[in-house]
Amino acid sequence: MAQASTLFVGLDVHKETIAVAYVAEEREADVVFLGTSGTRQSDIDKLIRKLQAKGKTLHFVYEAGPCGYWLYRYLTKKGLKCWVVAPSQMPKKAGDRVKTDRRDAVQLARLLRSGDLTPVYVPAVEDEAIRDVVRAREDALKDLKAAKVRLKAFLLRQDGMRAGPIGERRICAGWPRWSVRLRPSKSCSKNMGGPCPNRPSACSAWKPNSPPWCKAGAGCQSWKPFKPCAVCNS
Repeated sequence: MAQASTLFVGLDVHKETIAVAYVAEEREADVVFLGTSGTRQSDIDKLIRKLQAKGKTLHFVYEAGPCGYWLYRYLTKKGLKCWVVAPSQMPKKAGDRVKTDRRDAVQLARLLRSGDLTPVYVPAVEDEAIRDVVRAREDALKDLKAAKVRLKAFLLRQDGMRAGPIGERRICAGWPRWSVRLRPSKSCSKNMGGPCPNRPSACSAWKPNSPPWCKAGAGCQSWKPFKPCAVCNS
């Protein structure tokens, strides 16, 4: 088989696998689905050697997605041409809703040969690091806003709105004043905090290290081991 001058390679990149399809520069050539490859550097090197045996020049393309631009940087570092395209800018047929890894890789290779794809800007490593910091700050602000909304709703249920203004800058400053109003009811404190009257701990003669059948426990009038507690039902 004669070696083609240029191979257009479409990649459908995922977390652990990459679907690969290629097509030669000649118009009469058909798109060939090569299969799937791993995402390790050794798997990428093996794929490059296999494709270089079929074509002198390789032109890769894949869709931008959650996997980032590591593949673009790795291929360009080896001196290979690679494009990253936006999924929203890819031409699609009306009614074509079937989407598989194989179809995506074949379509990318075909559209790359026909010249219907436009690459997007790939940021440098420093620019991407700044983007990550900005996105992390935006996420932190969203979490802070959600926490303030939950706190306001909690204070409103506890009649905390009357304790003072609950502005965004005074939530932390006014918390000691509002927390005074947040006290459990007497029945709740009695049931949860006080000792059970039917437990050995309520007996003054009973010691923590004494077994439940000791004389002190049996002689205590307030401790009745066979009577269930009204609070904890034990």
